[in-house]
Amino acid sequence: MNKSVTKWFSVYSWAKPISVIALSSAALLSLQGCVAMVVGGAVVGTMAAIDRRTLGAQTEDKAIVLKGESAIKRALLSDQAHVNVTSYNRRALLTGEVPDAESKATAERELKAVQGVTLVMNELVIGSPSSISARSNDALITTKIKASFVDTKDINESAFKVVTEAGNVYLMGRVTQREGATAASVAAGVSGVKKVTKMFEYITEDELKALQASKSKVDLNQEEK
Repeated sequence: MNKSVTKWFSVYSWAKPISVIALSSAALLSLQGCVAMVVGGAVVGTMAAIDRRTLGAQTEDKAIVLKGESAIKRALLSDQAHVNVTSYNRRALLTGEVPDAESKATAERELKAVQGVTLVMNELVIGSPSSISARSNDALITTKIKASFVDTKDINESAFKVVTEAGNVYLMGRVTQREGATAASVAAGVSGVKKVTKMFEYITEDELKALQASKSKVDLNQEEK
């Protein structure tokens, strides 16, 4: 095995336990009804390094979520709306509950207007906002799915974004058809999951190899410095 491949496996292997620690901490906080980030700078740096998005896309995704949720909140002006925005590689997902069809359309329109958004997938349902206990259960399901990904061979858990709403799971990420099918099967087997919807941006196996080689090259350059 050459030096580049050896280095990539080294980074990947120690990133796995870091993911487990982060997931465990997130699960504990979600069950307490807290929304916080408990990942240290070193972990954040590592996860960003093995992310399949560019650093620019990662930054833009964060901005899309903040701007999207803020714009939707201003536009709806209703305490009967519970809207979540998730963005992965500028592809945005809407989940949650709104009081009527007009509110659902408004939320989609506001999100489409956010700079950088290339696609909006509107999965909002019309109904009353979910309870705190229901949201905590969704957070637990998400954590269990991510933990299952860590233990699954042939997929990289950092390539997936998992969103759970009322037991319905939405999977996002830049993955191959093979990885997507494996992840969906694993997620469907987690207790509490009602349905799994794949919302992937598919890449080829050759593109995946190129991404892995690129990450290995970056790691080697950093080591030499």
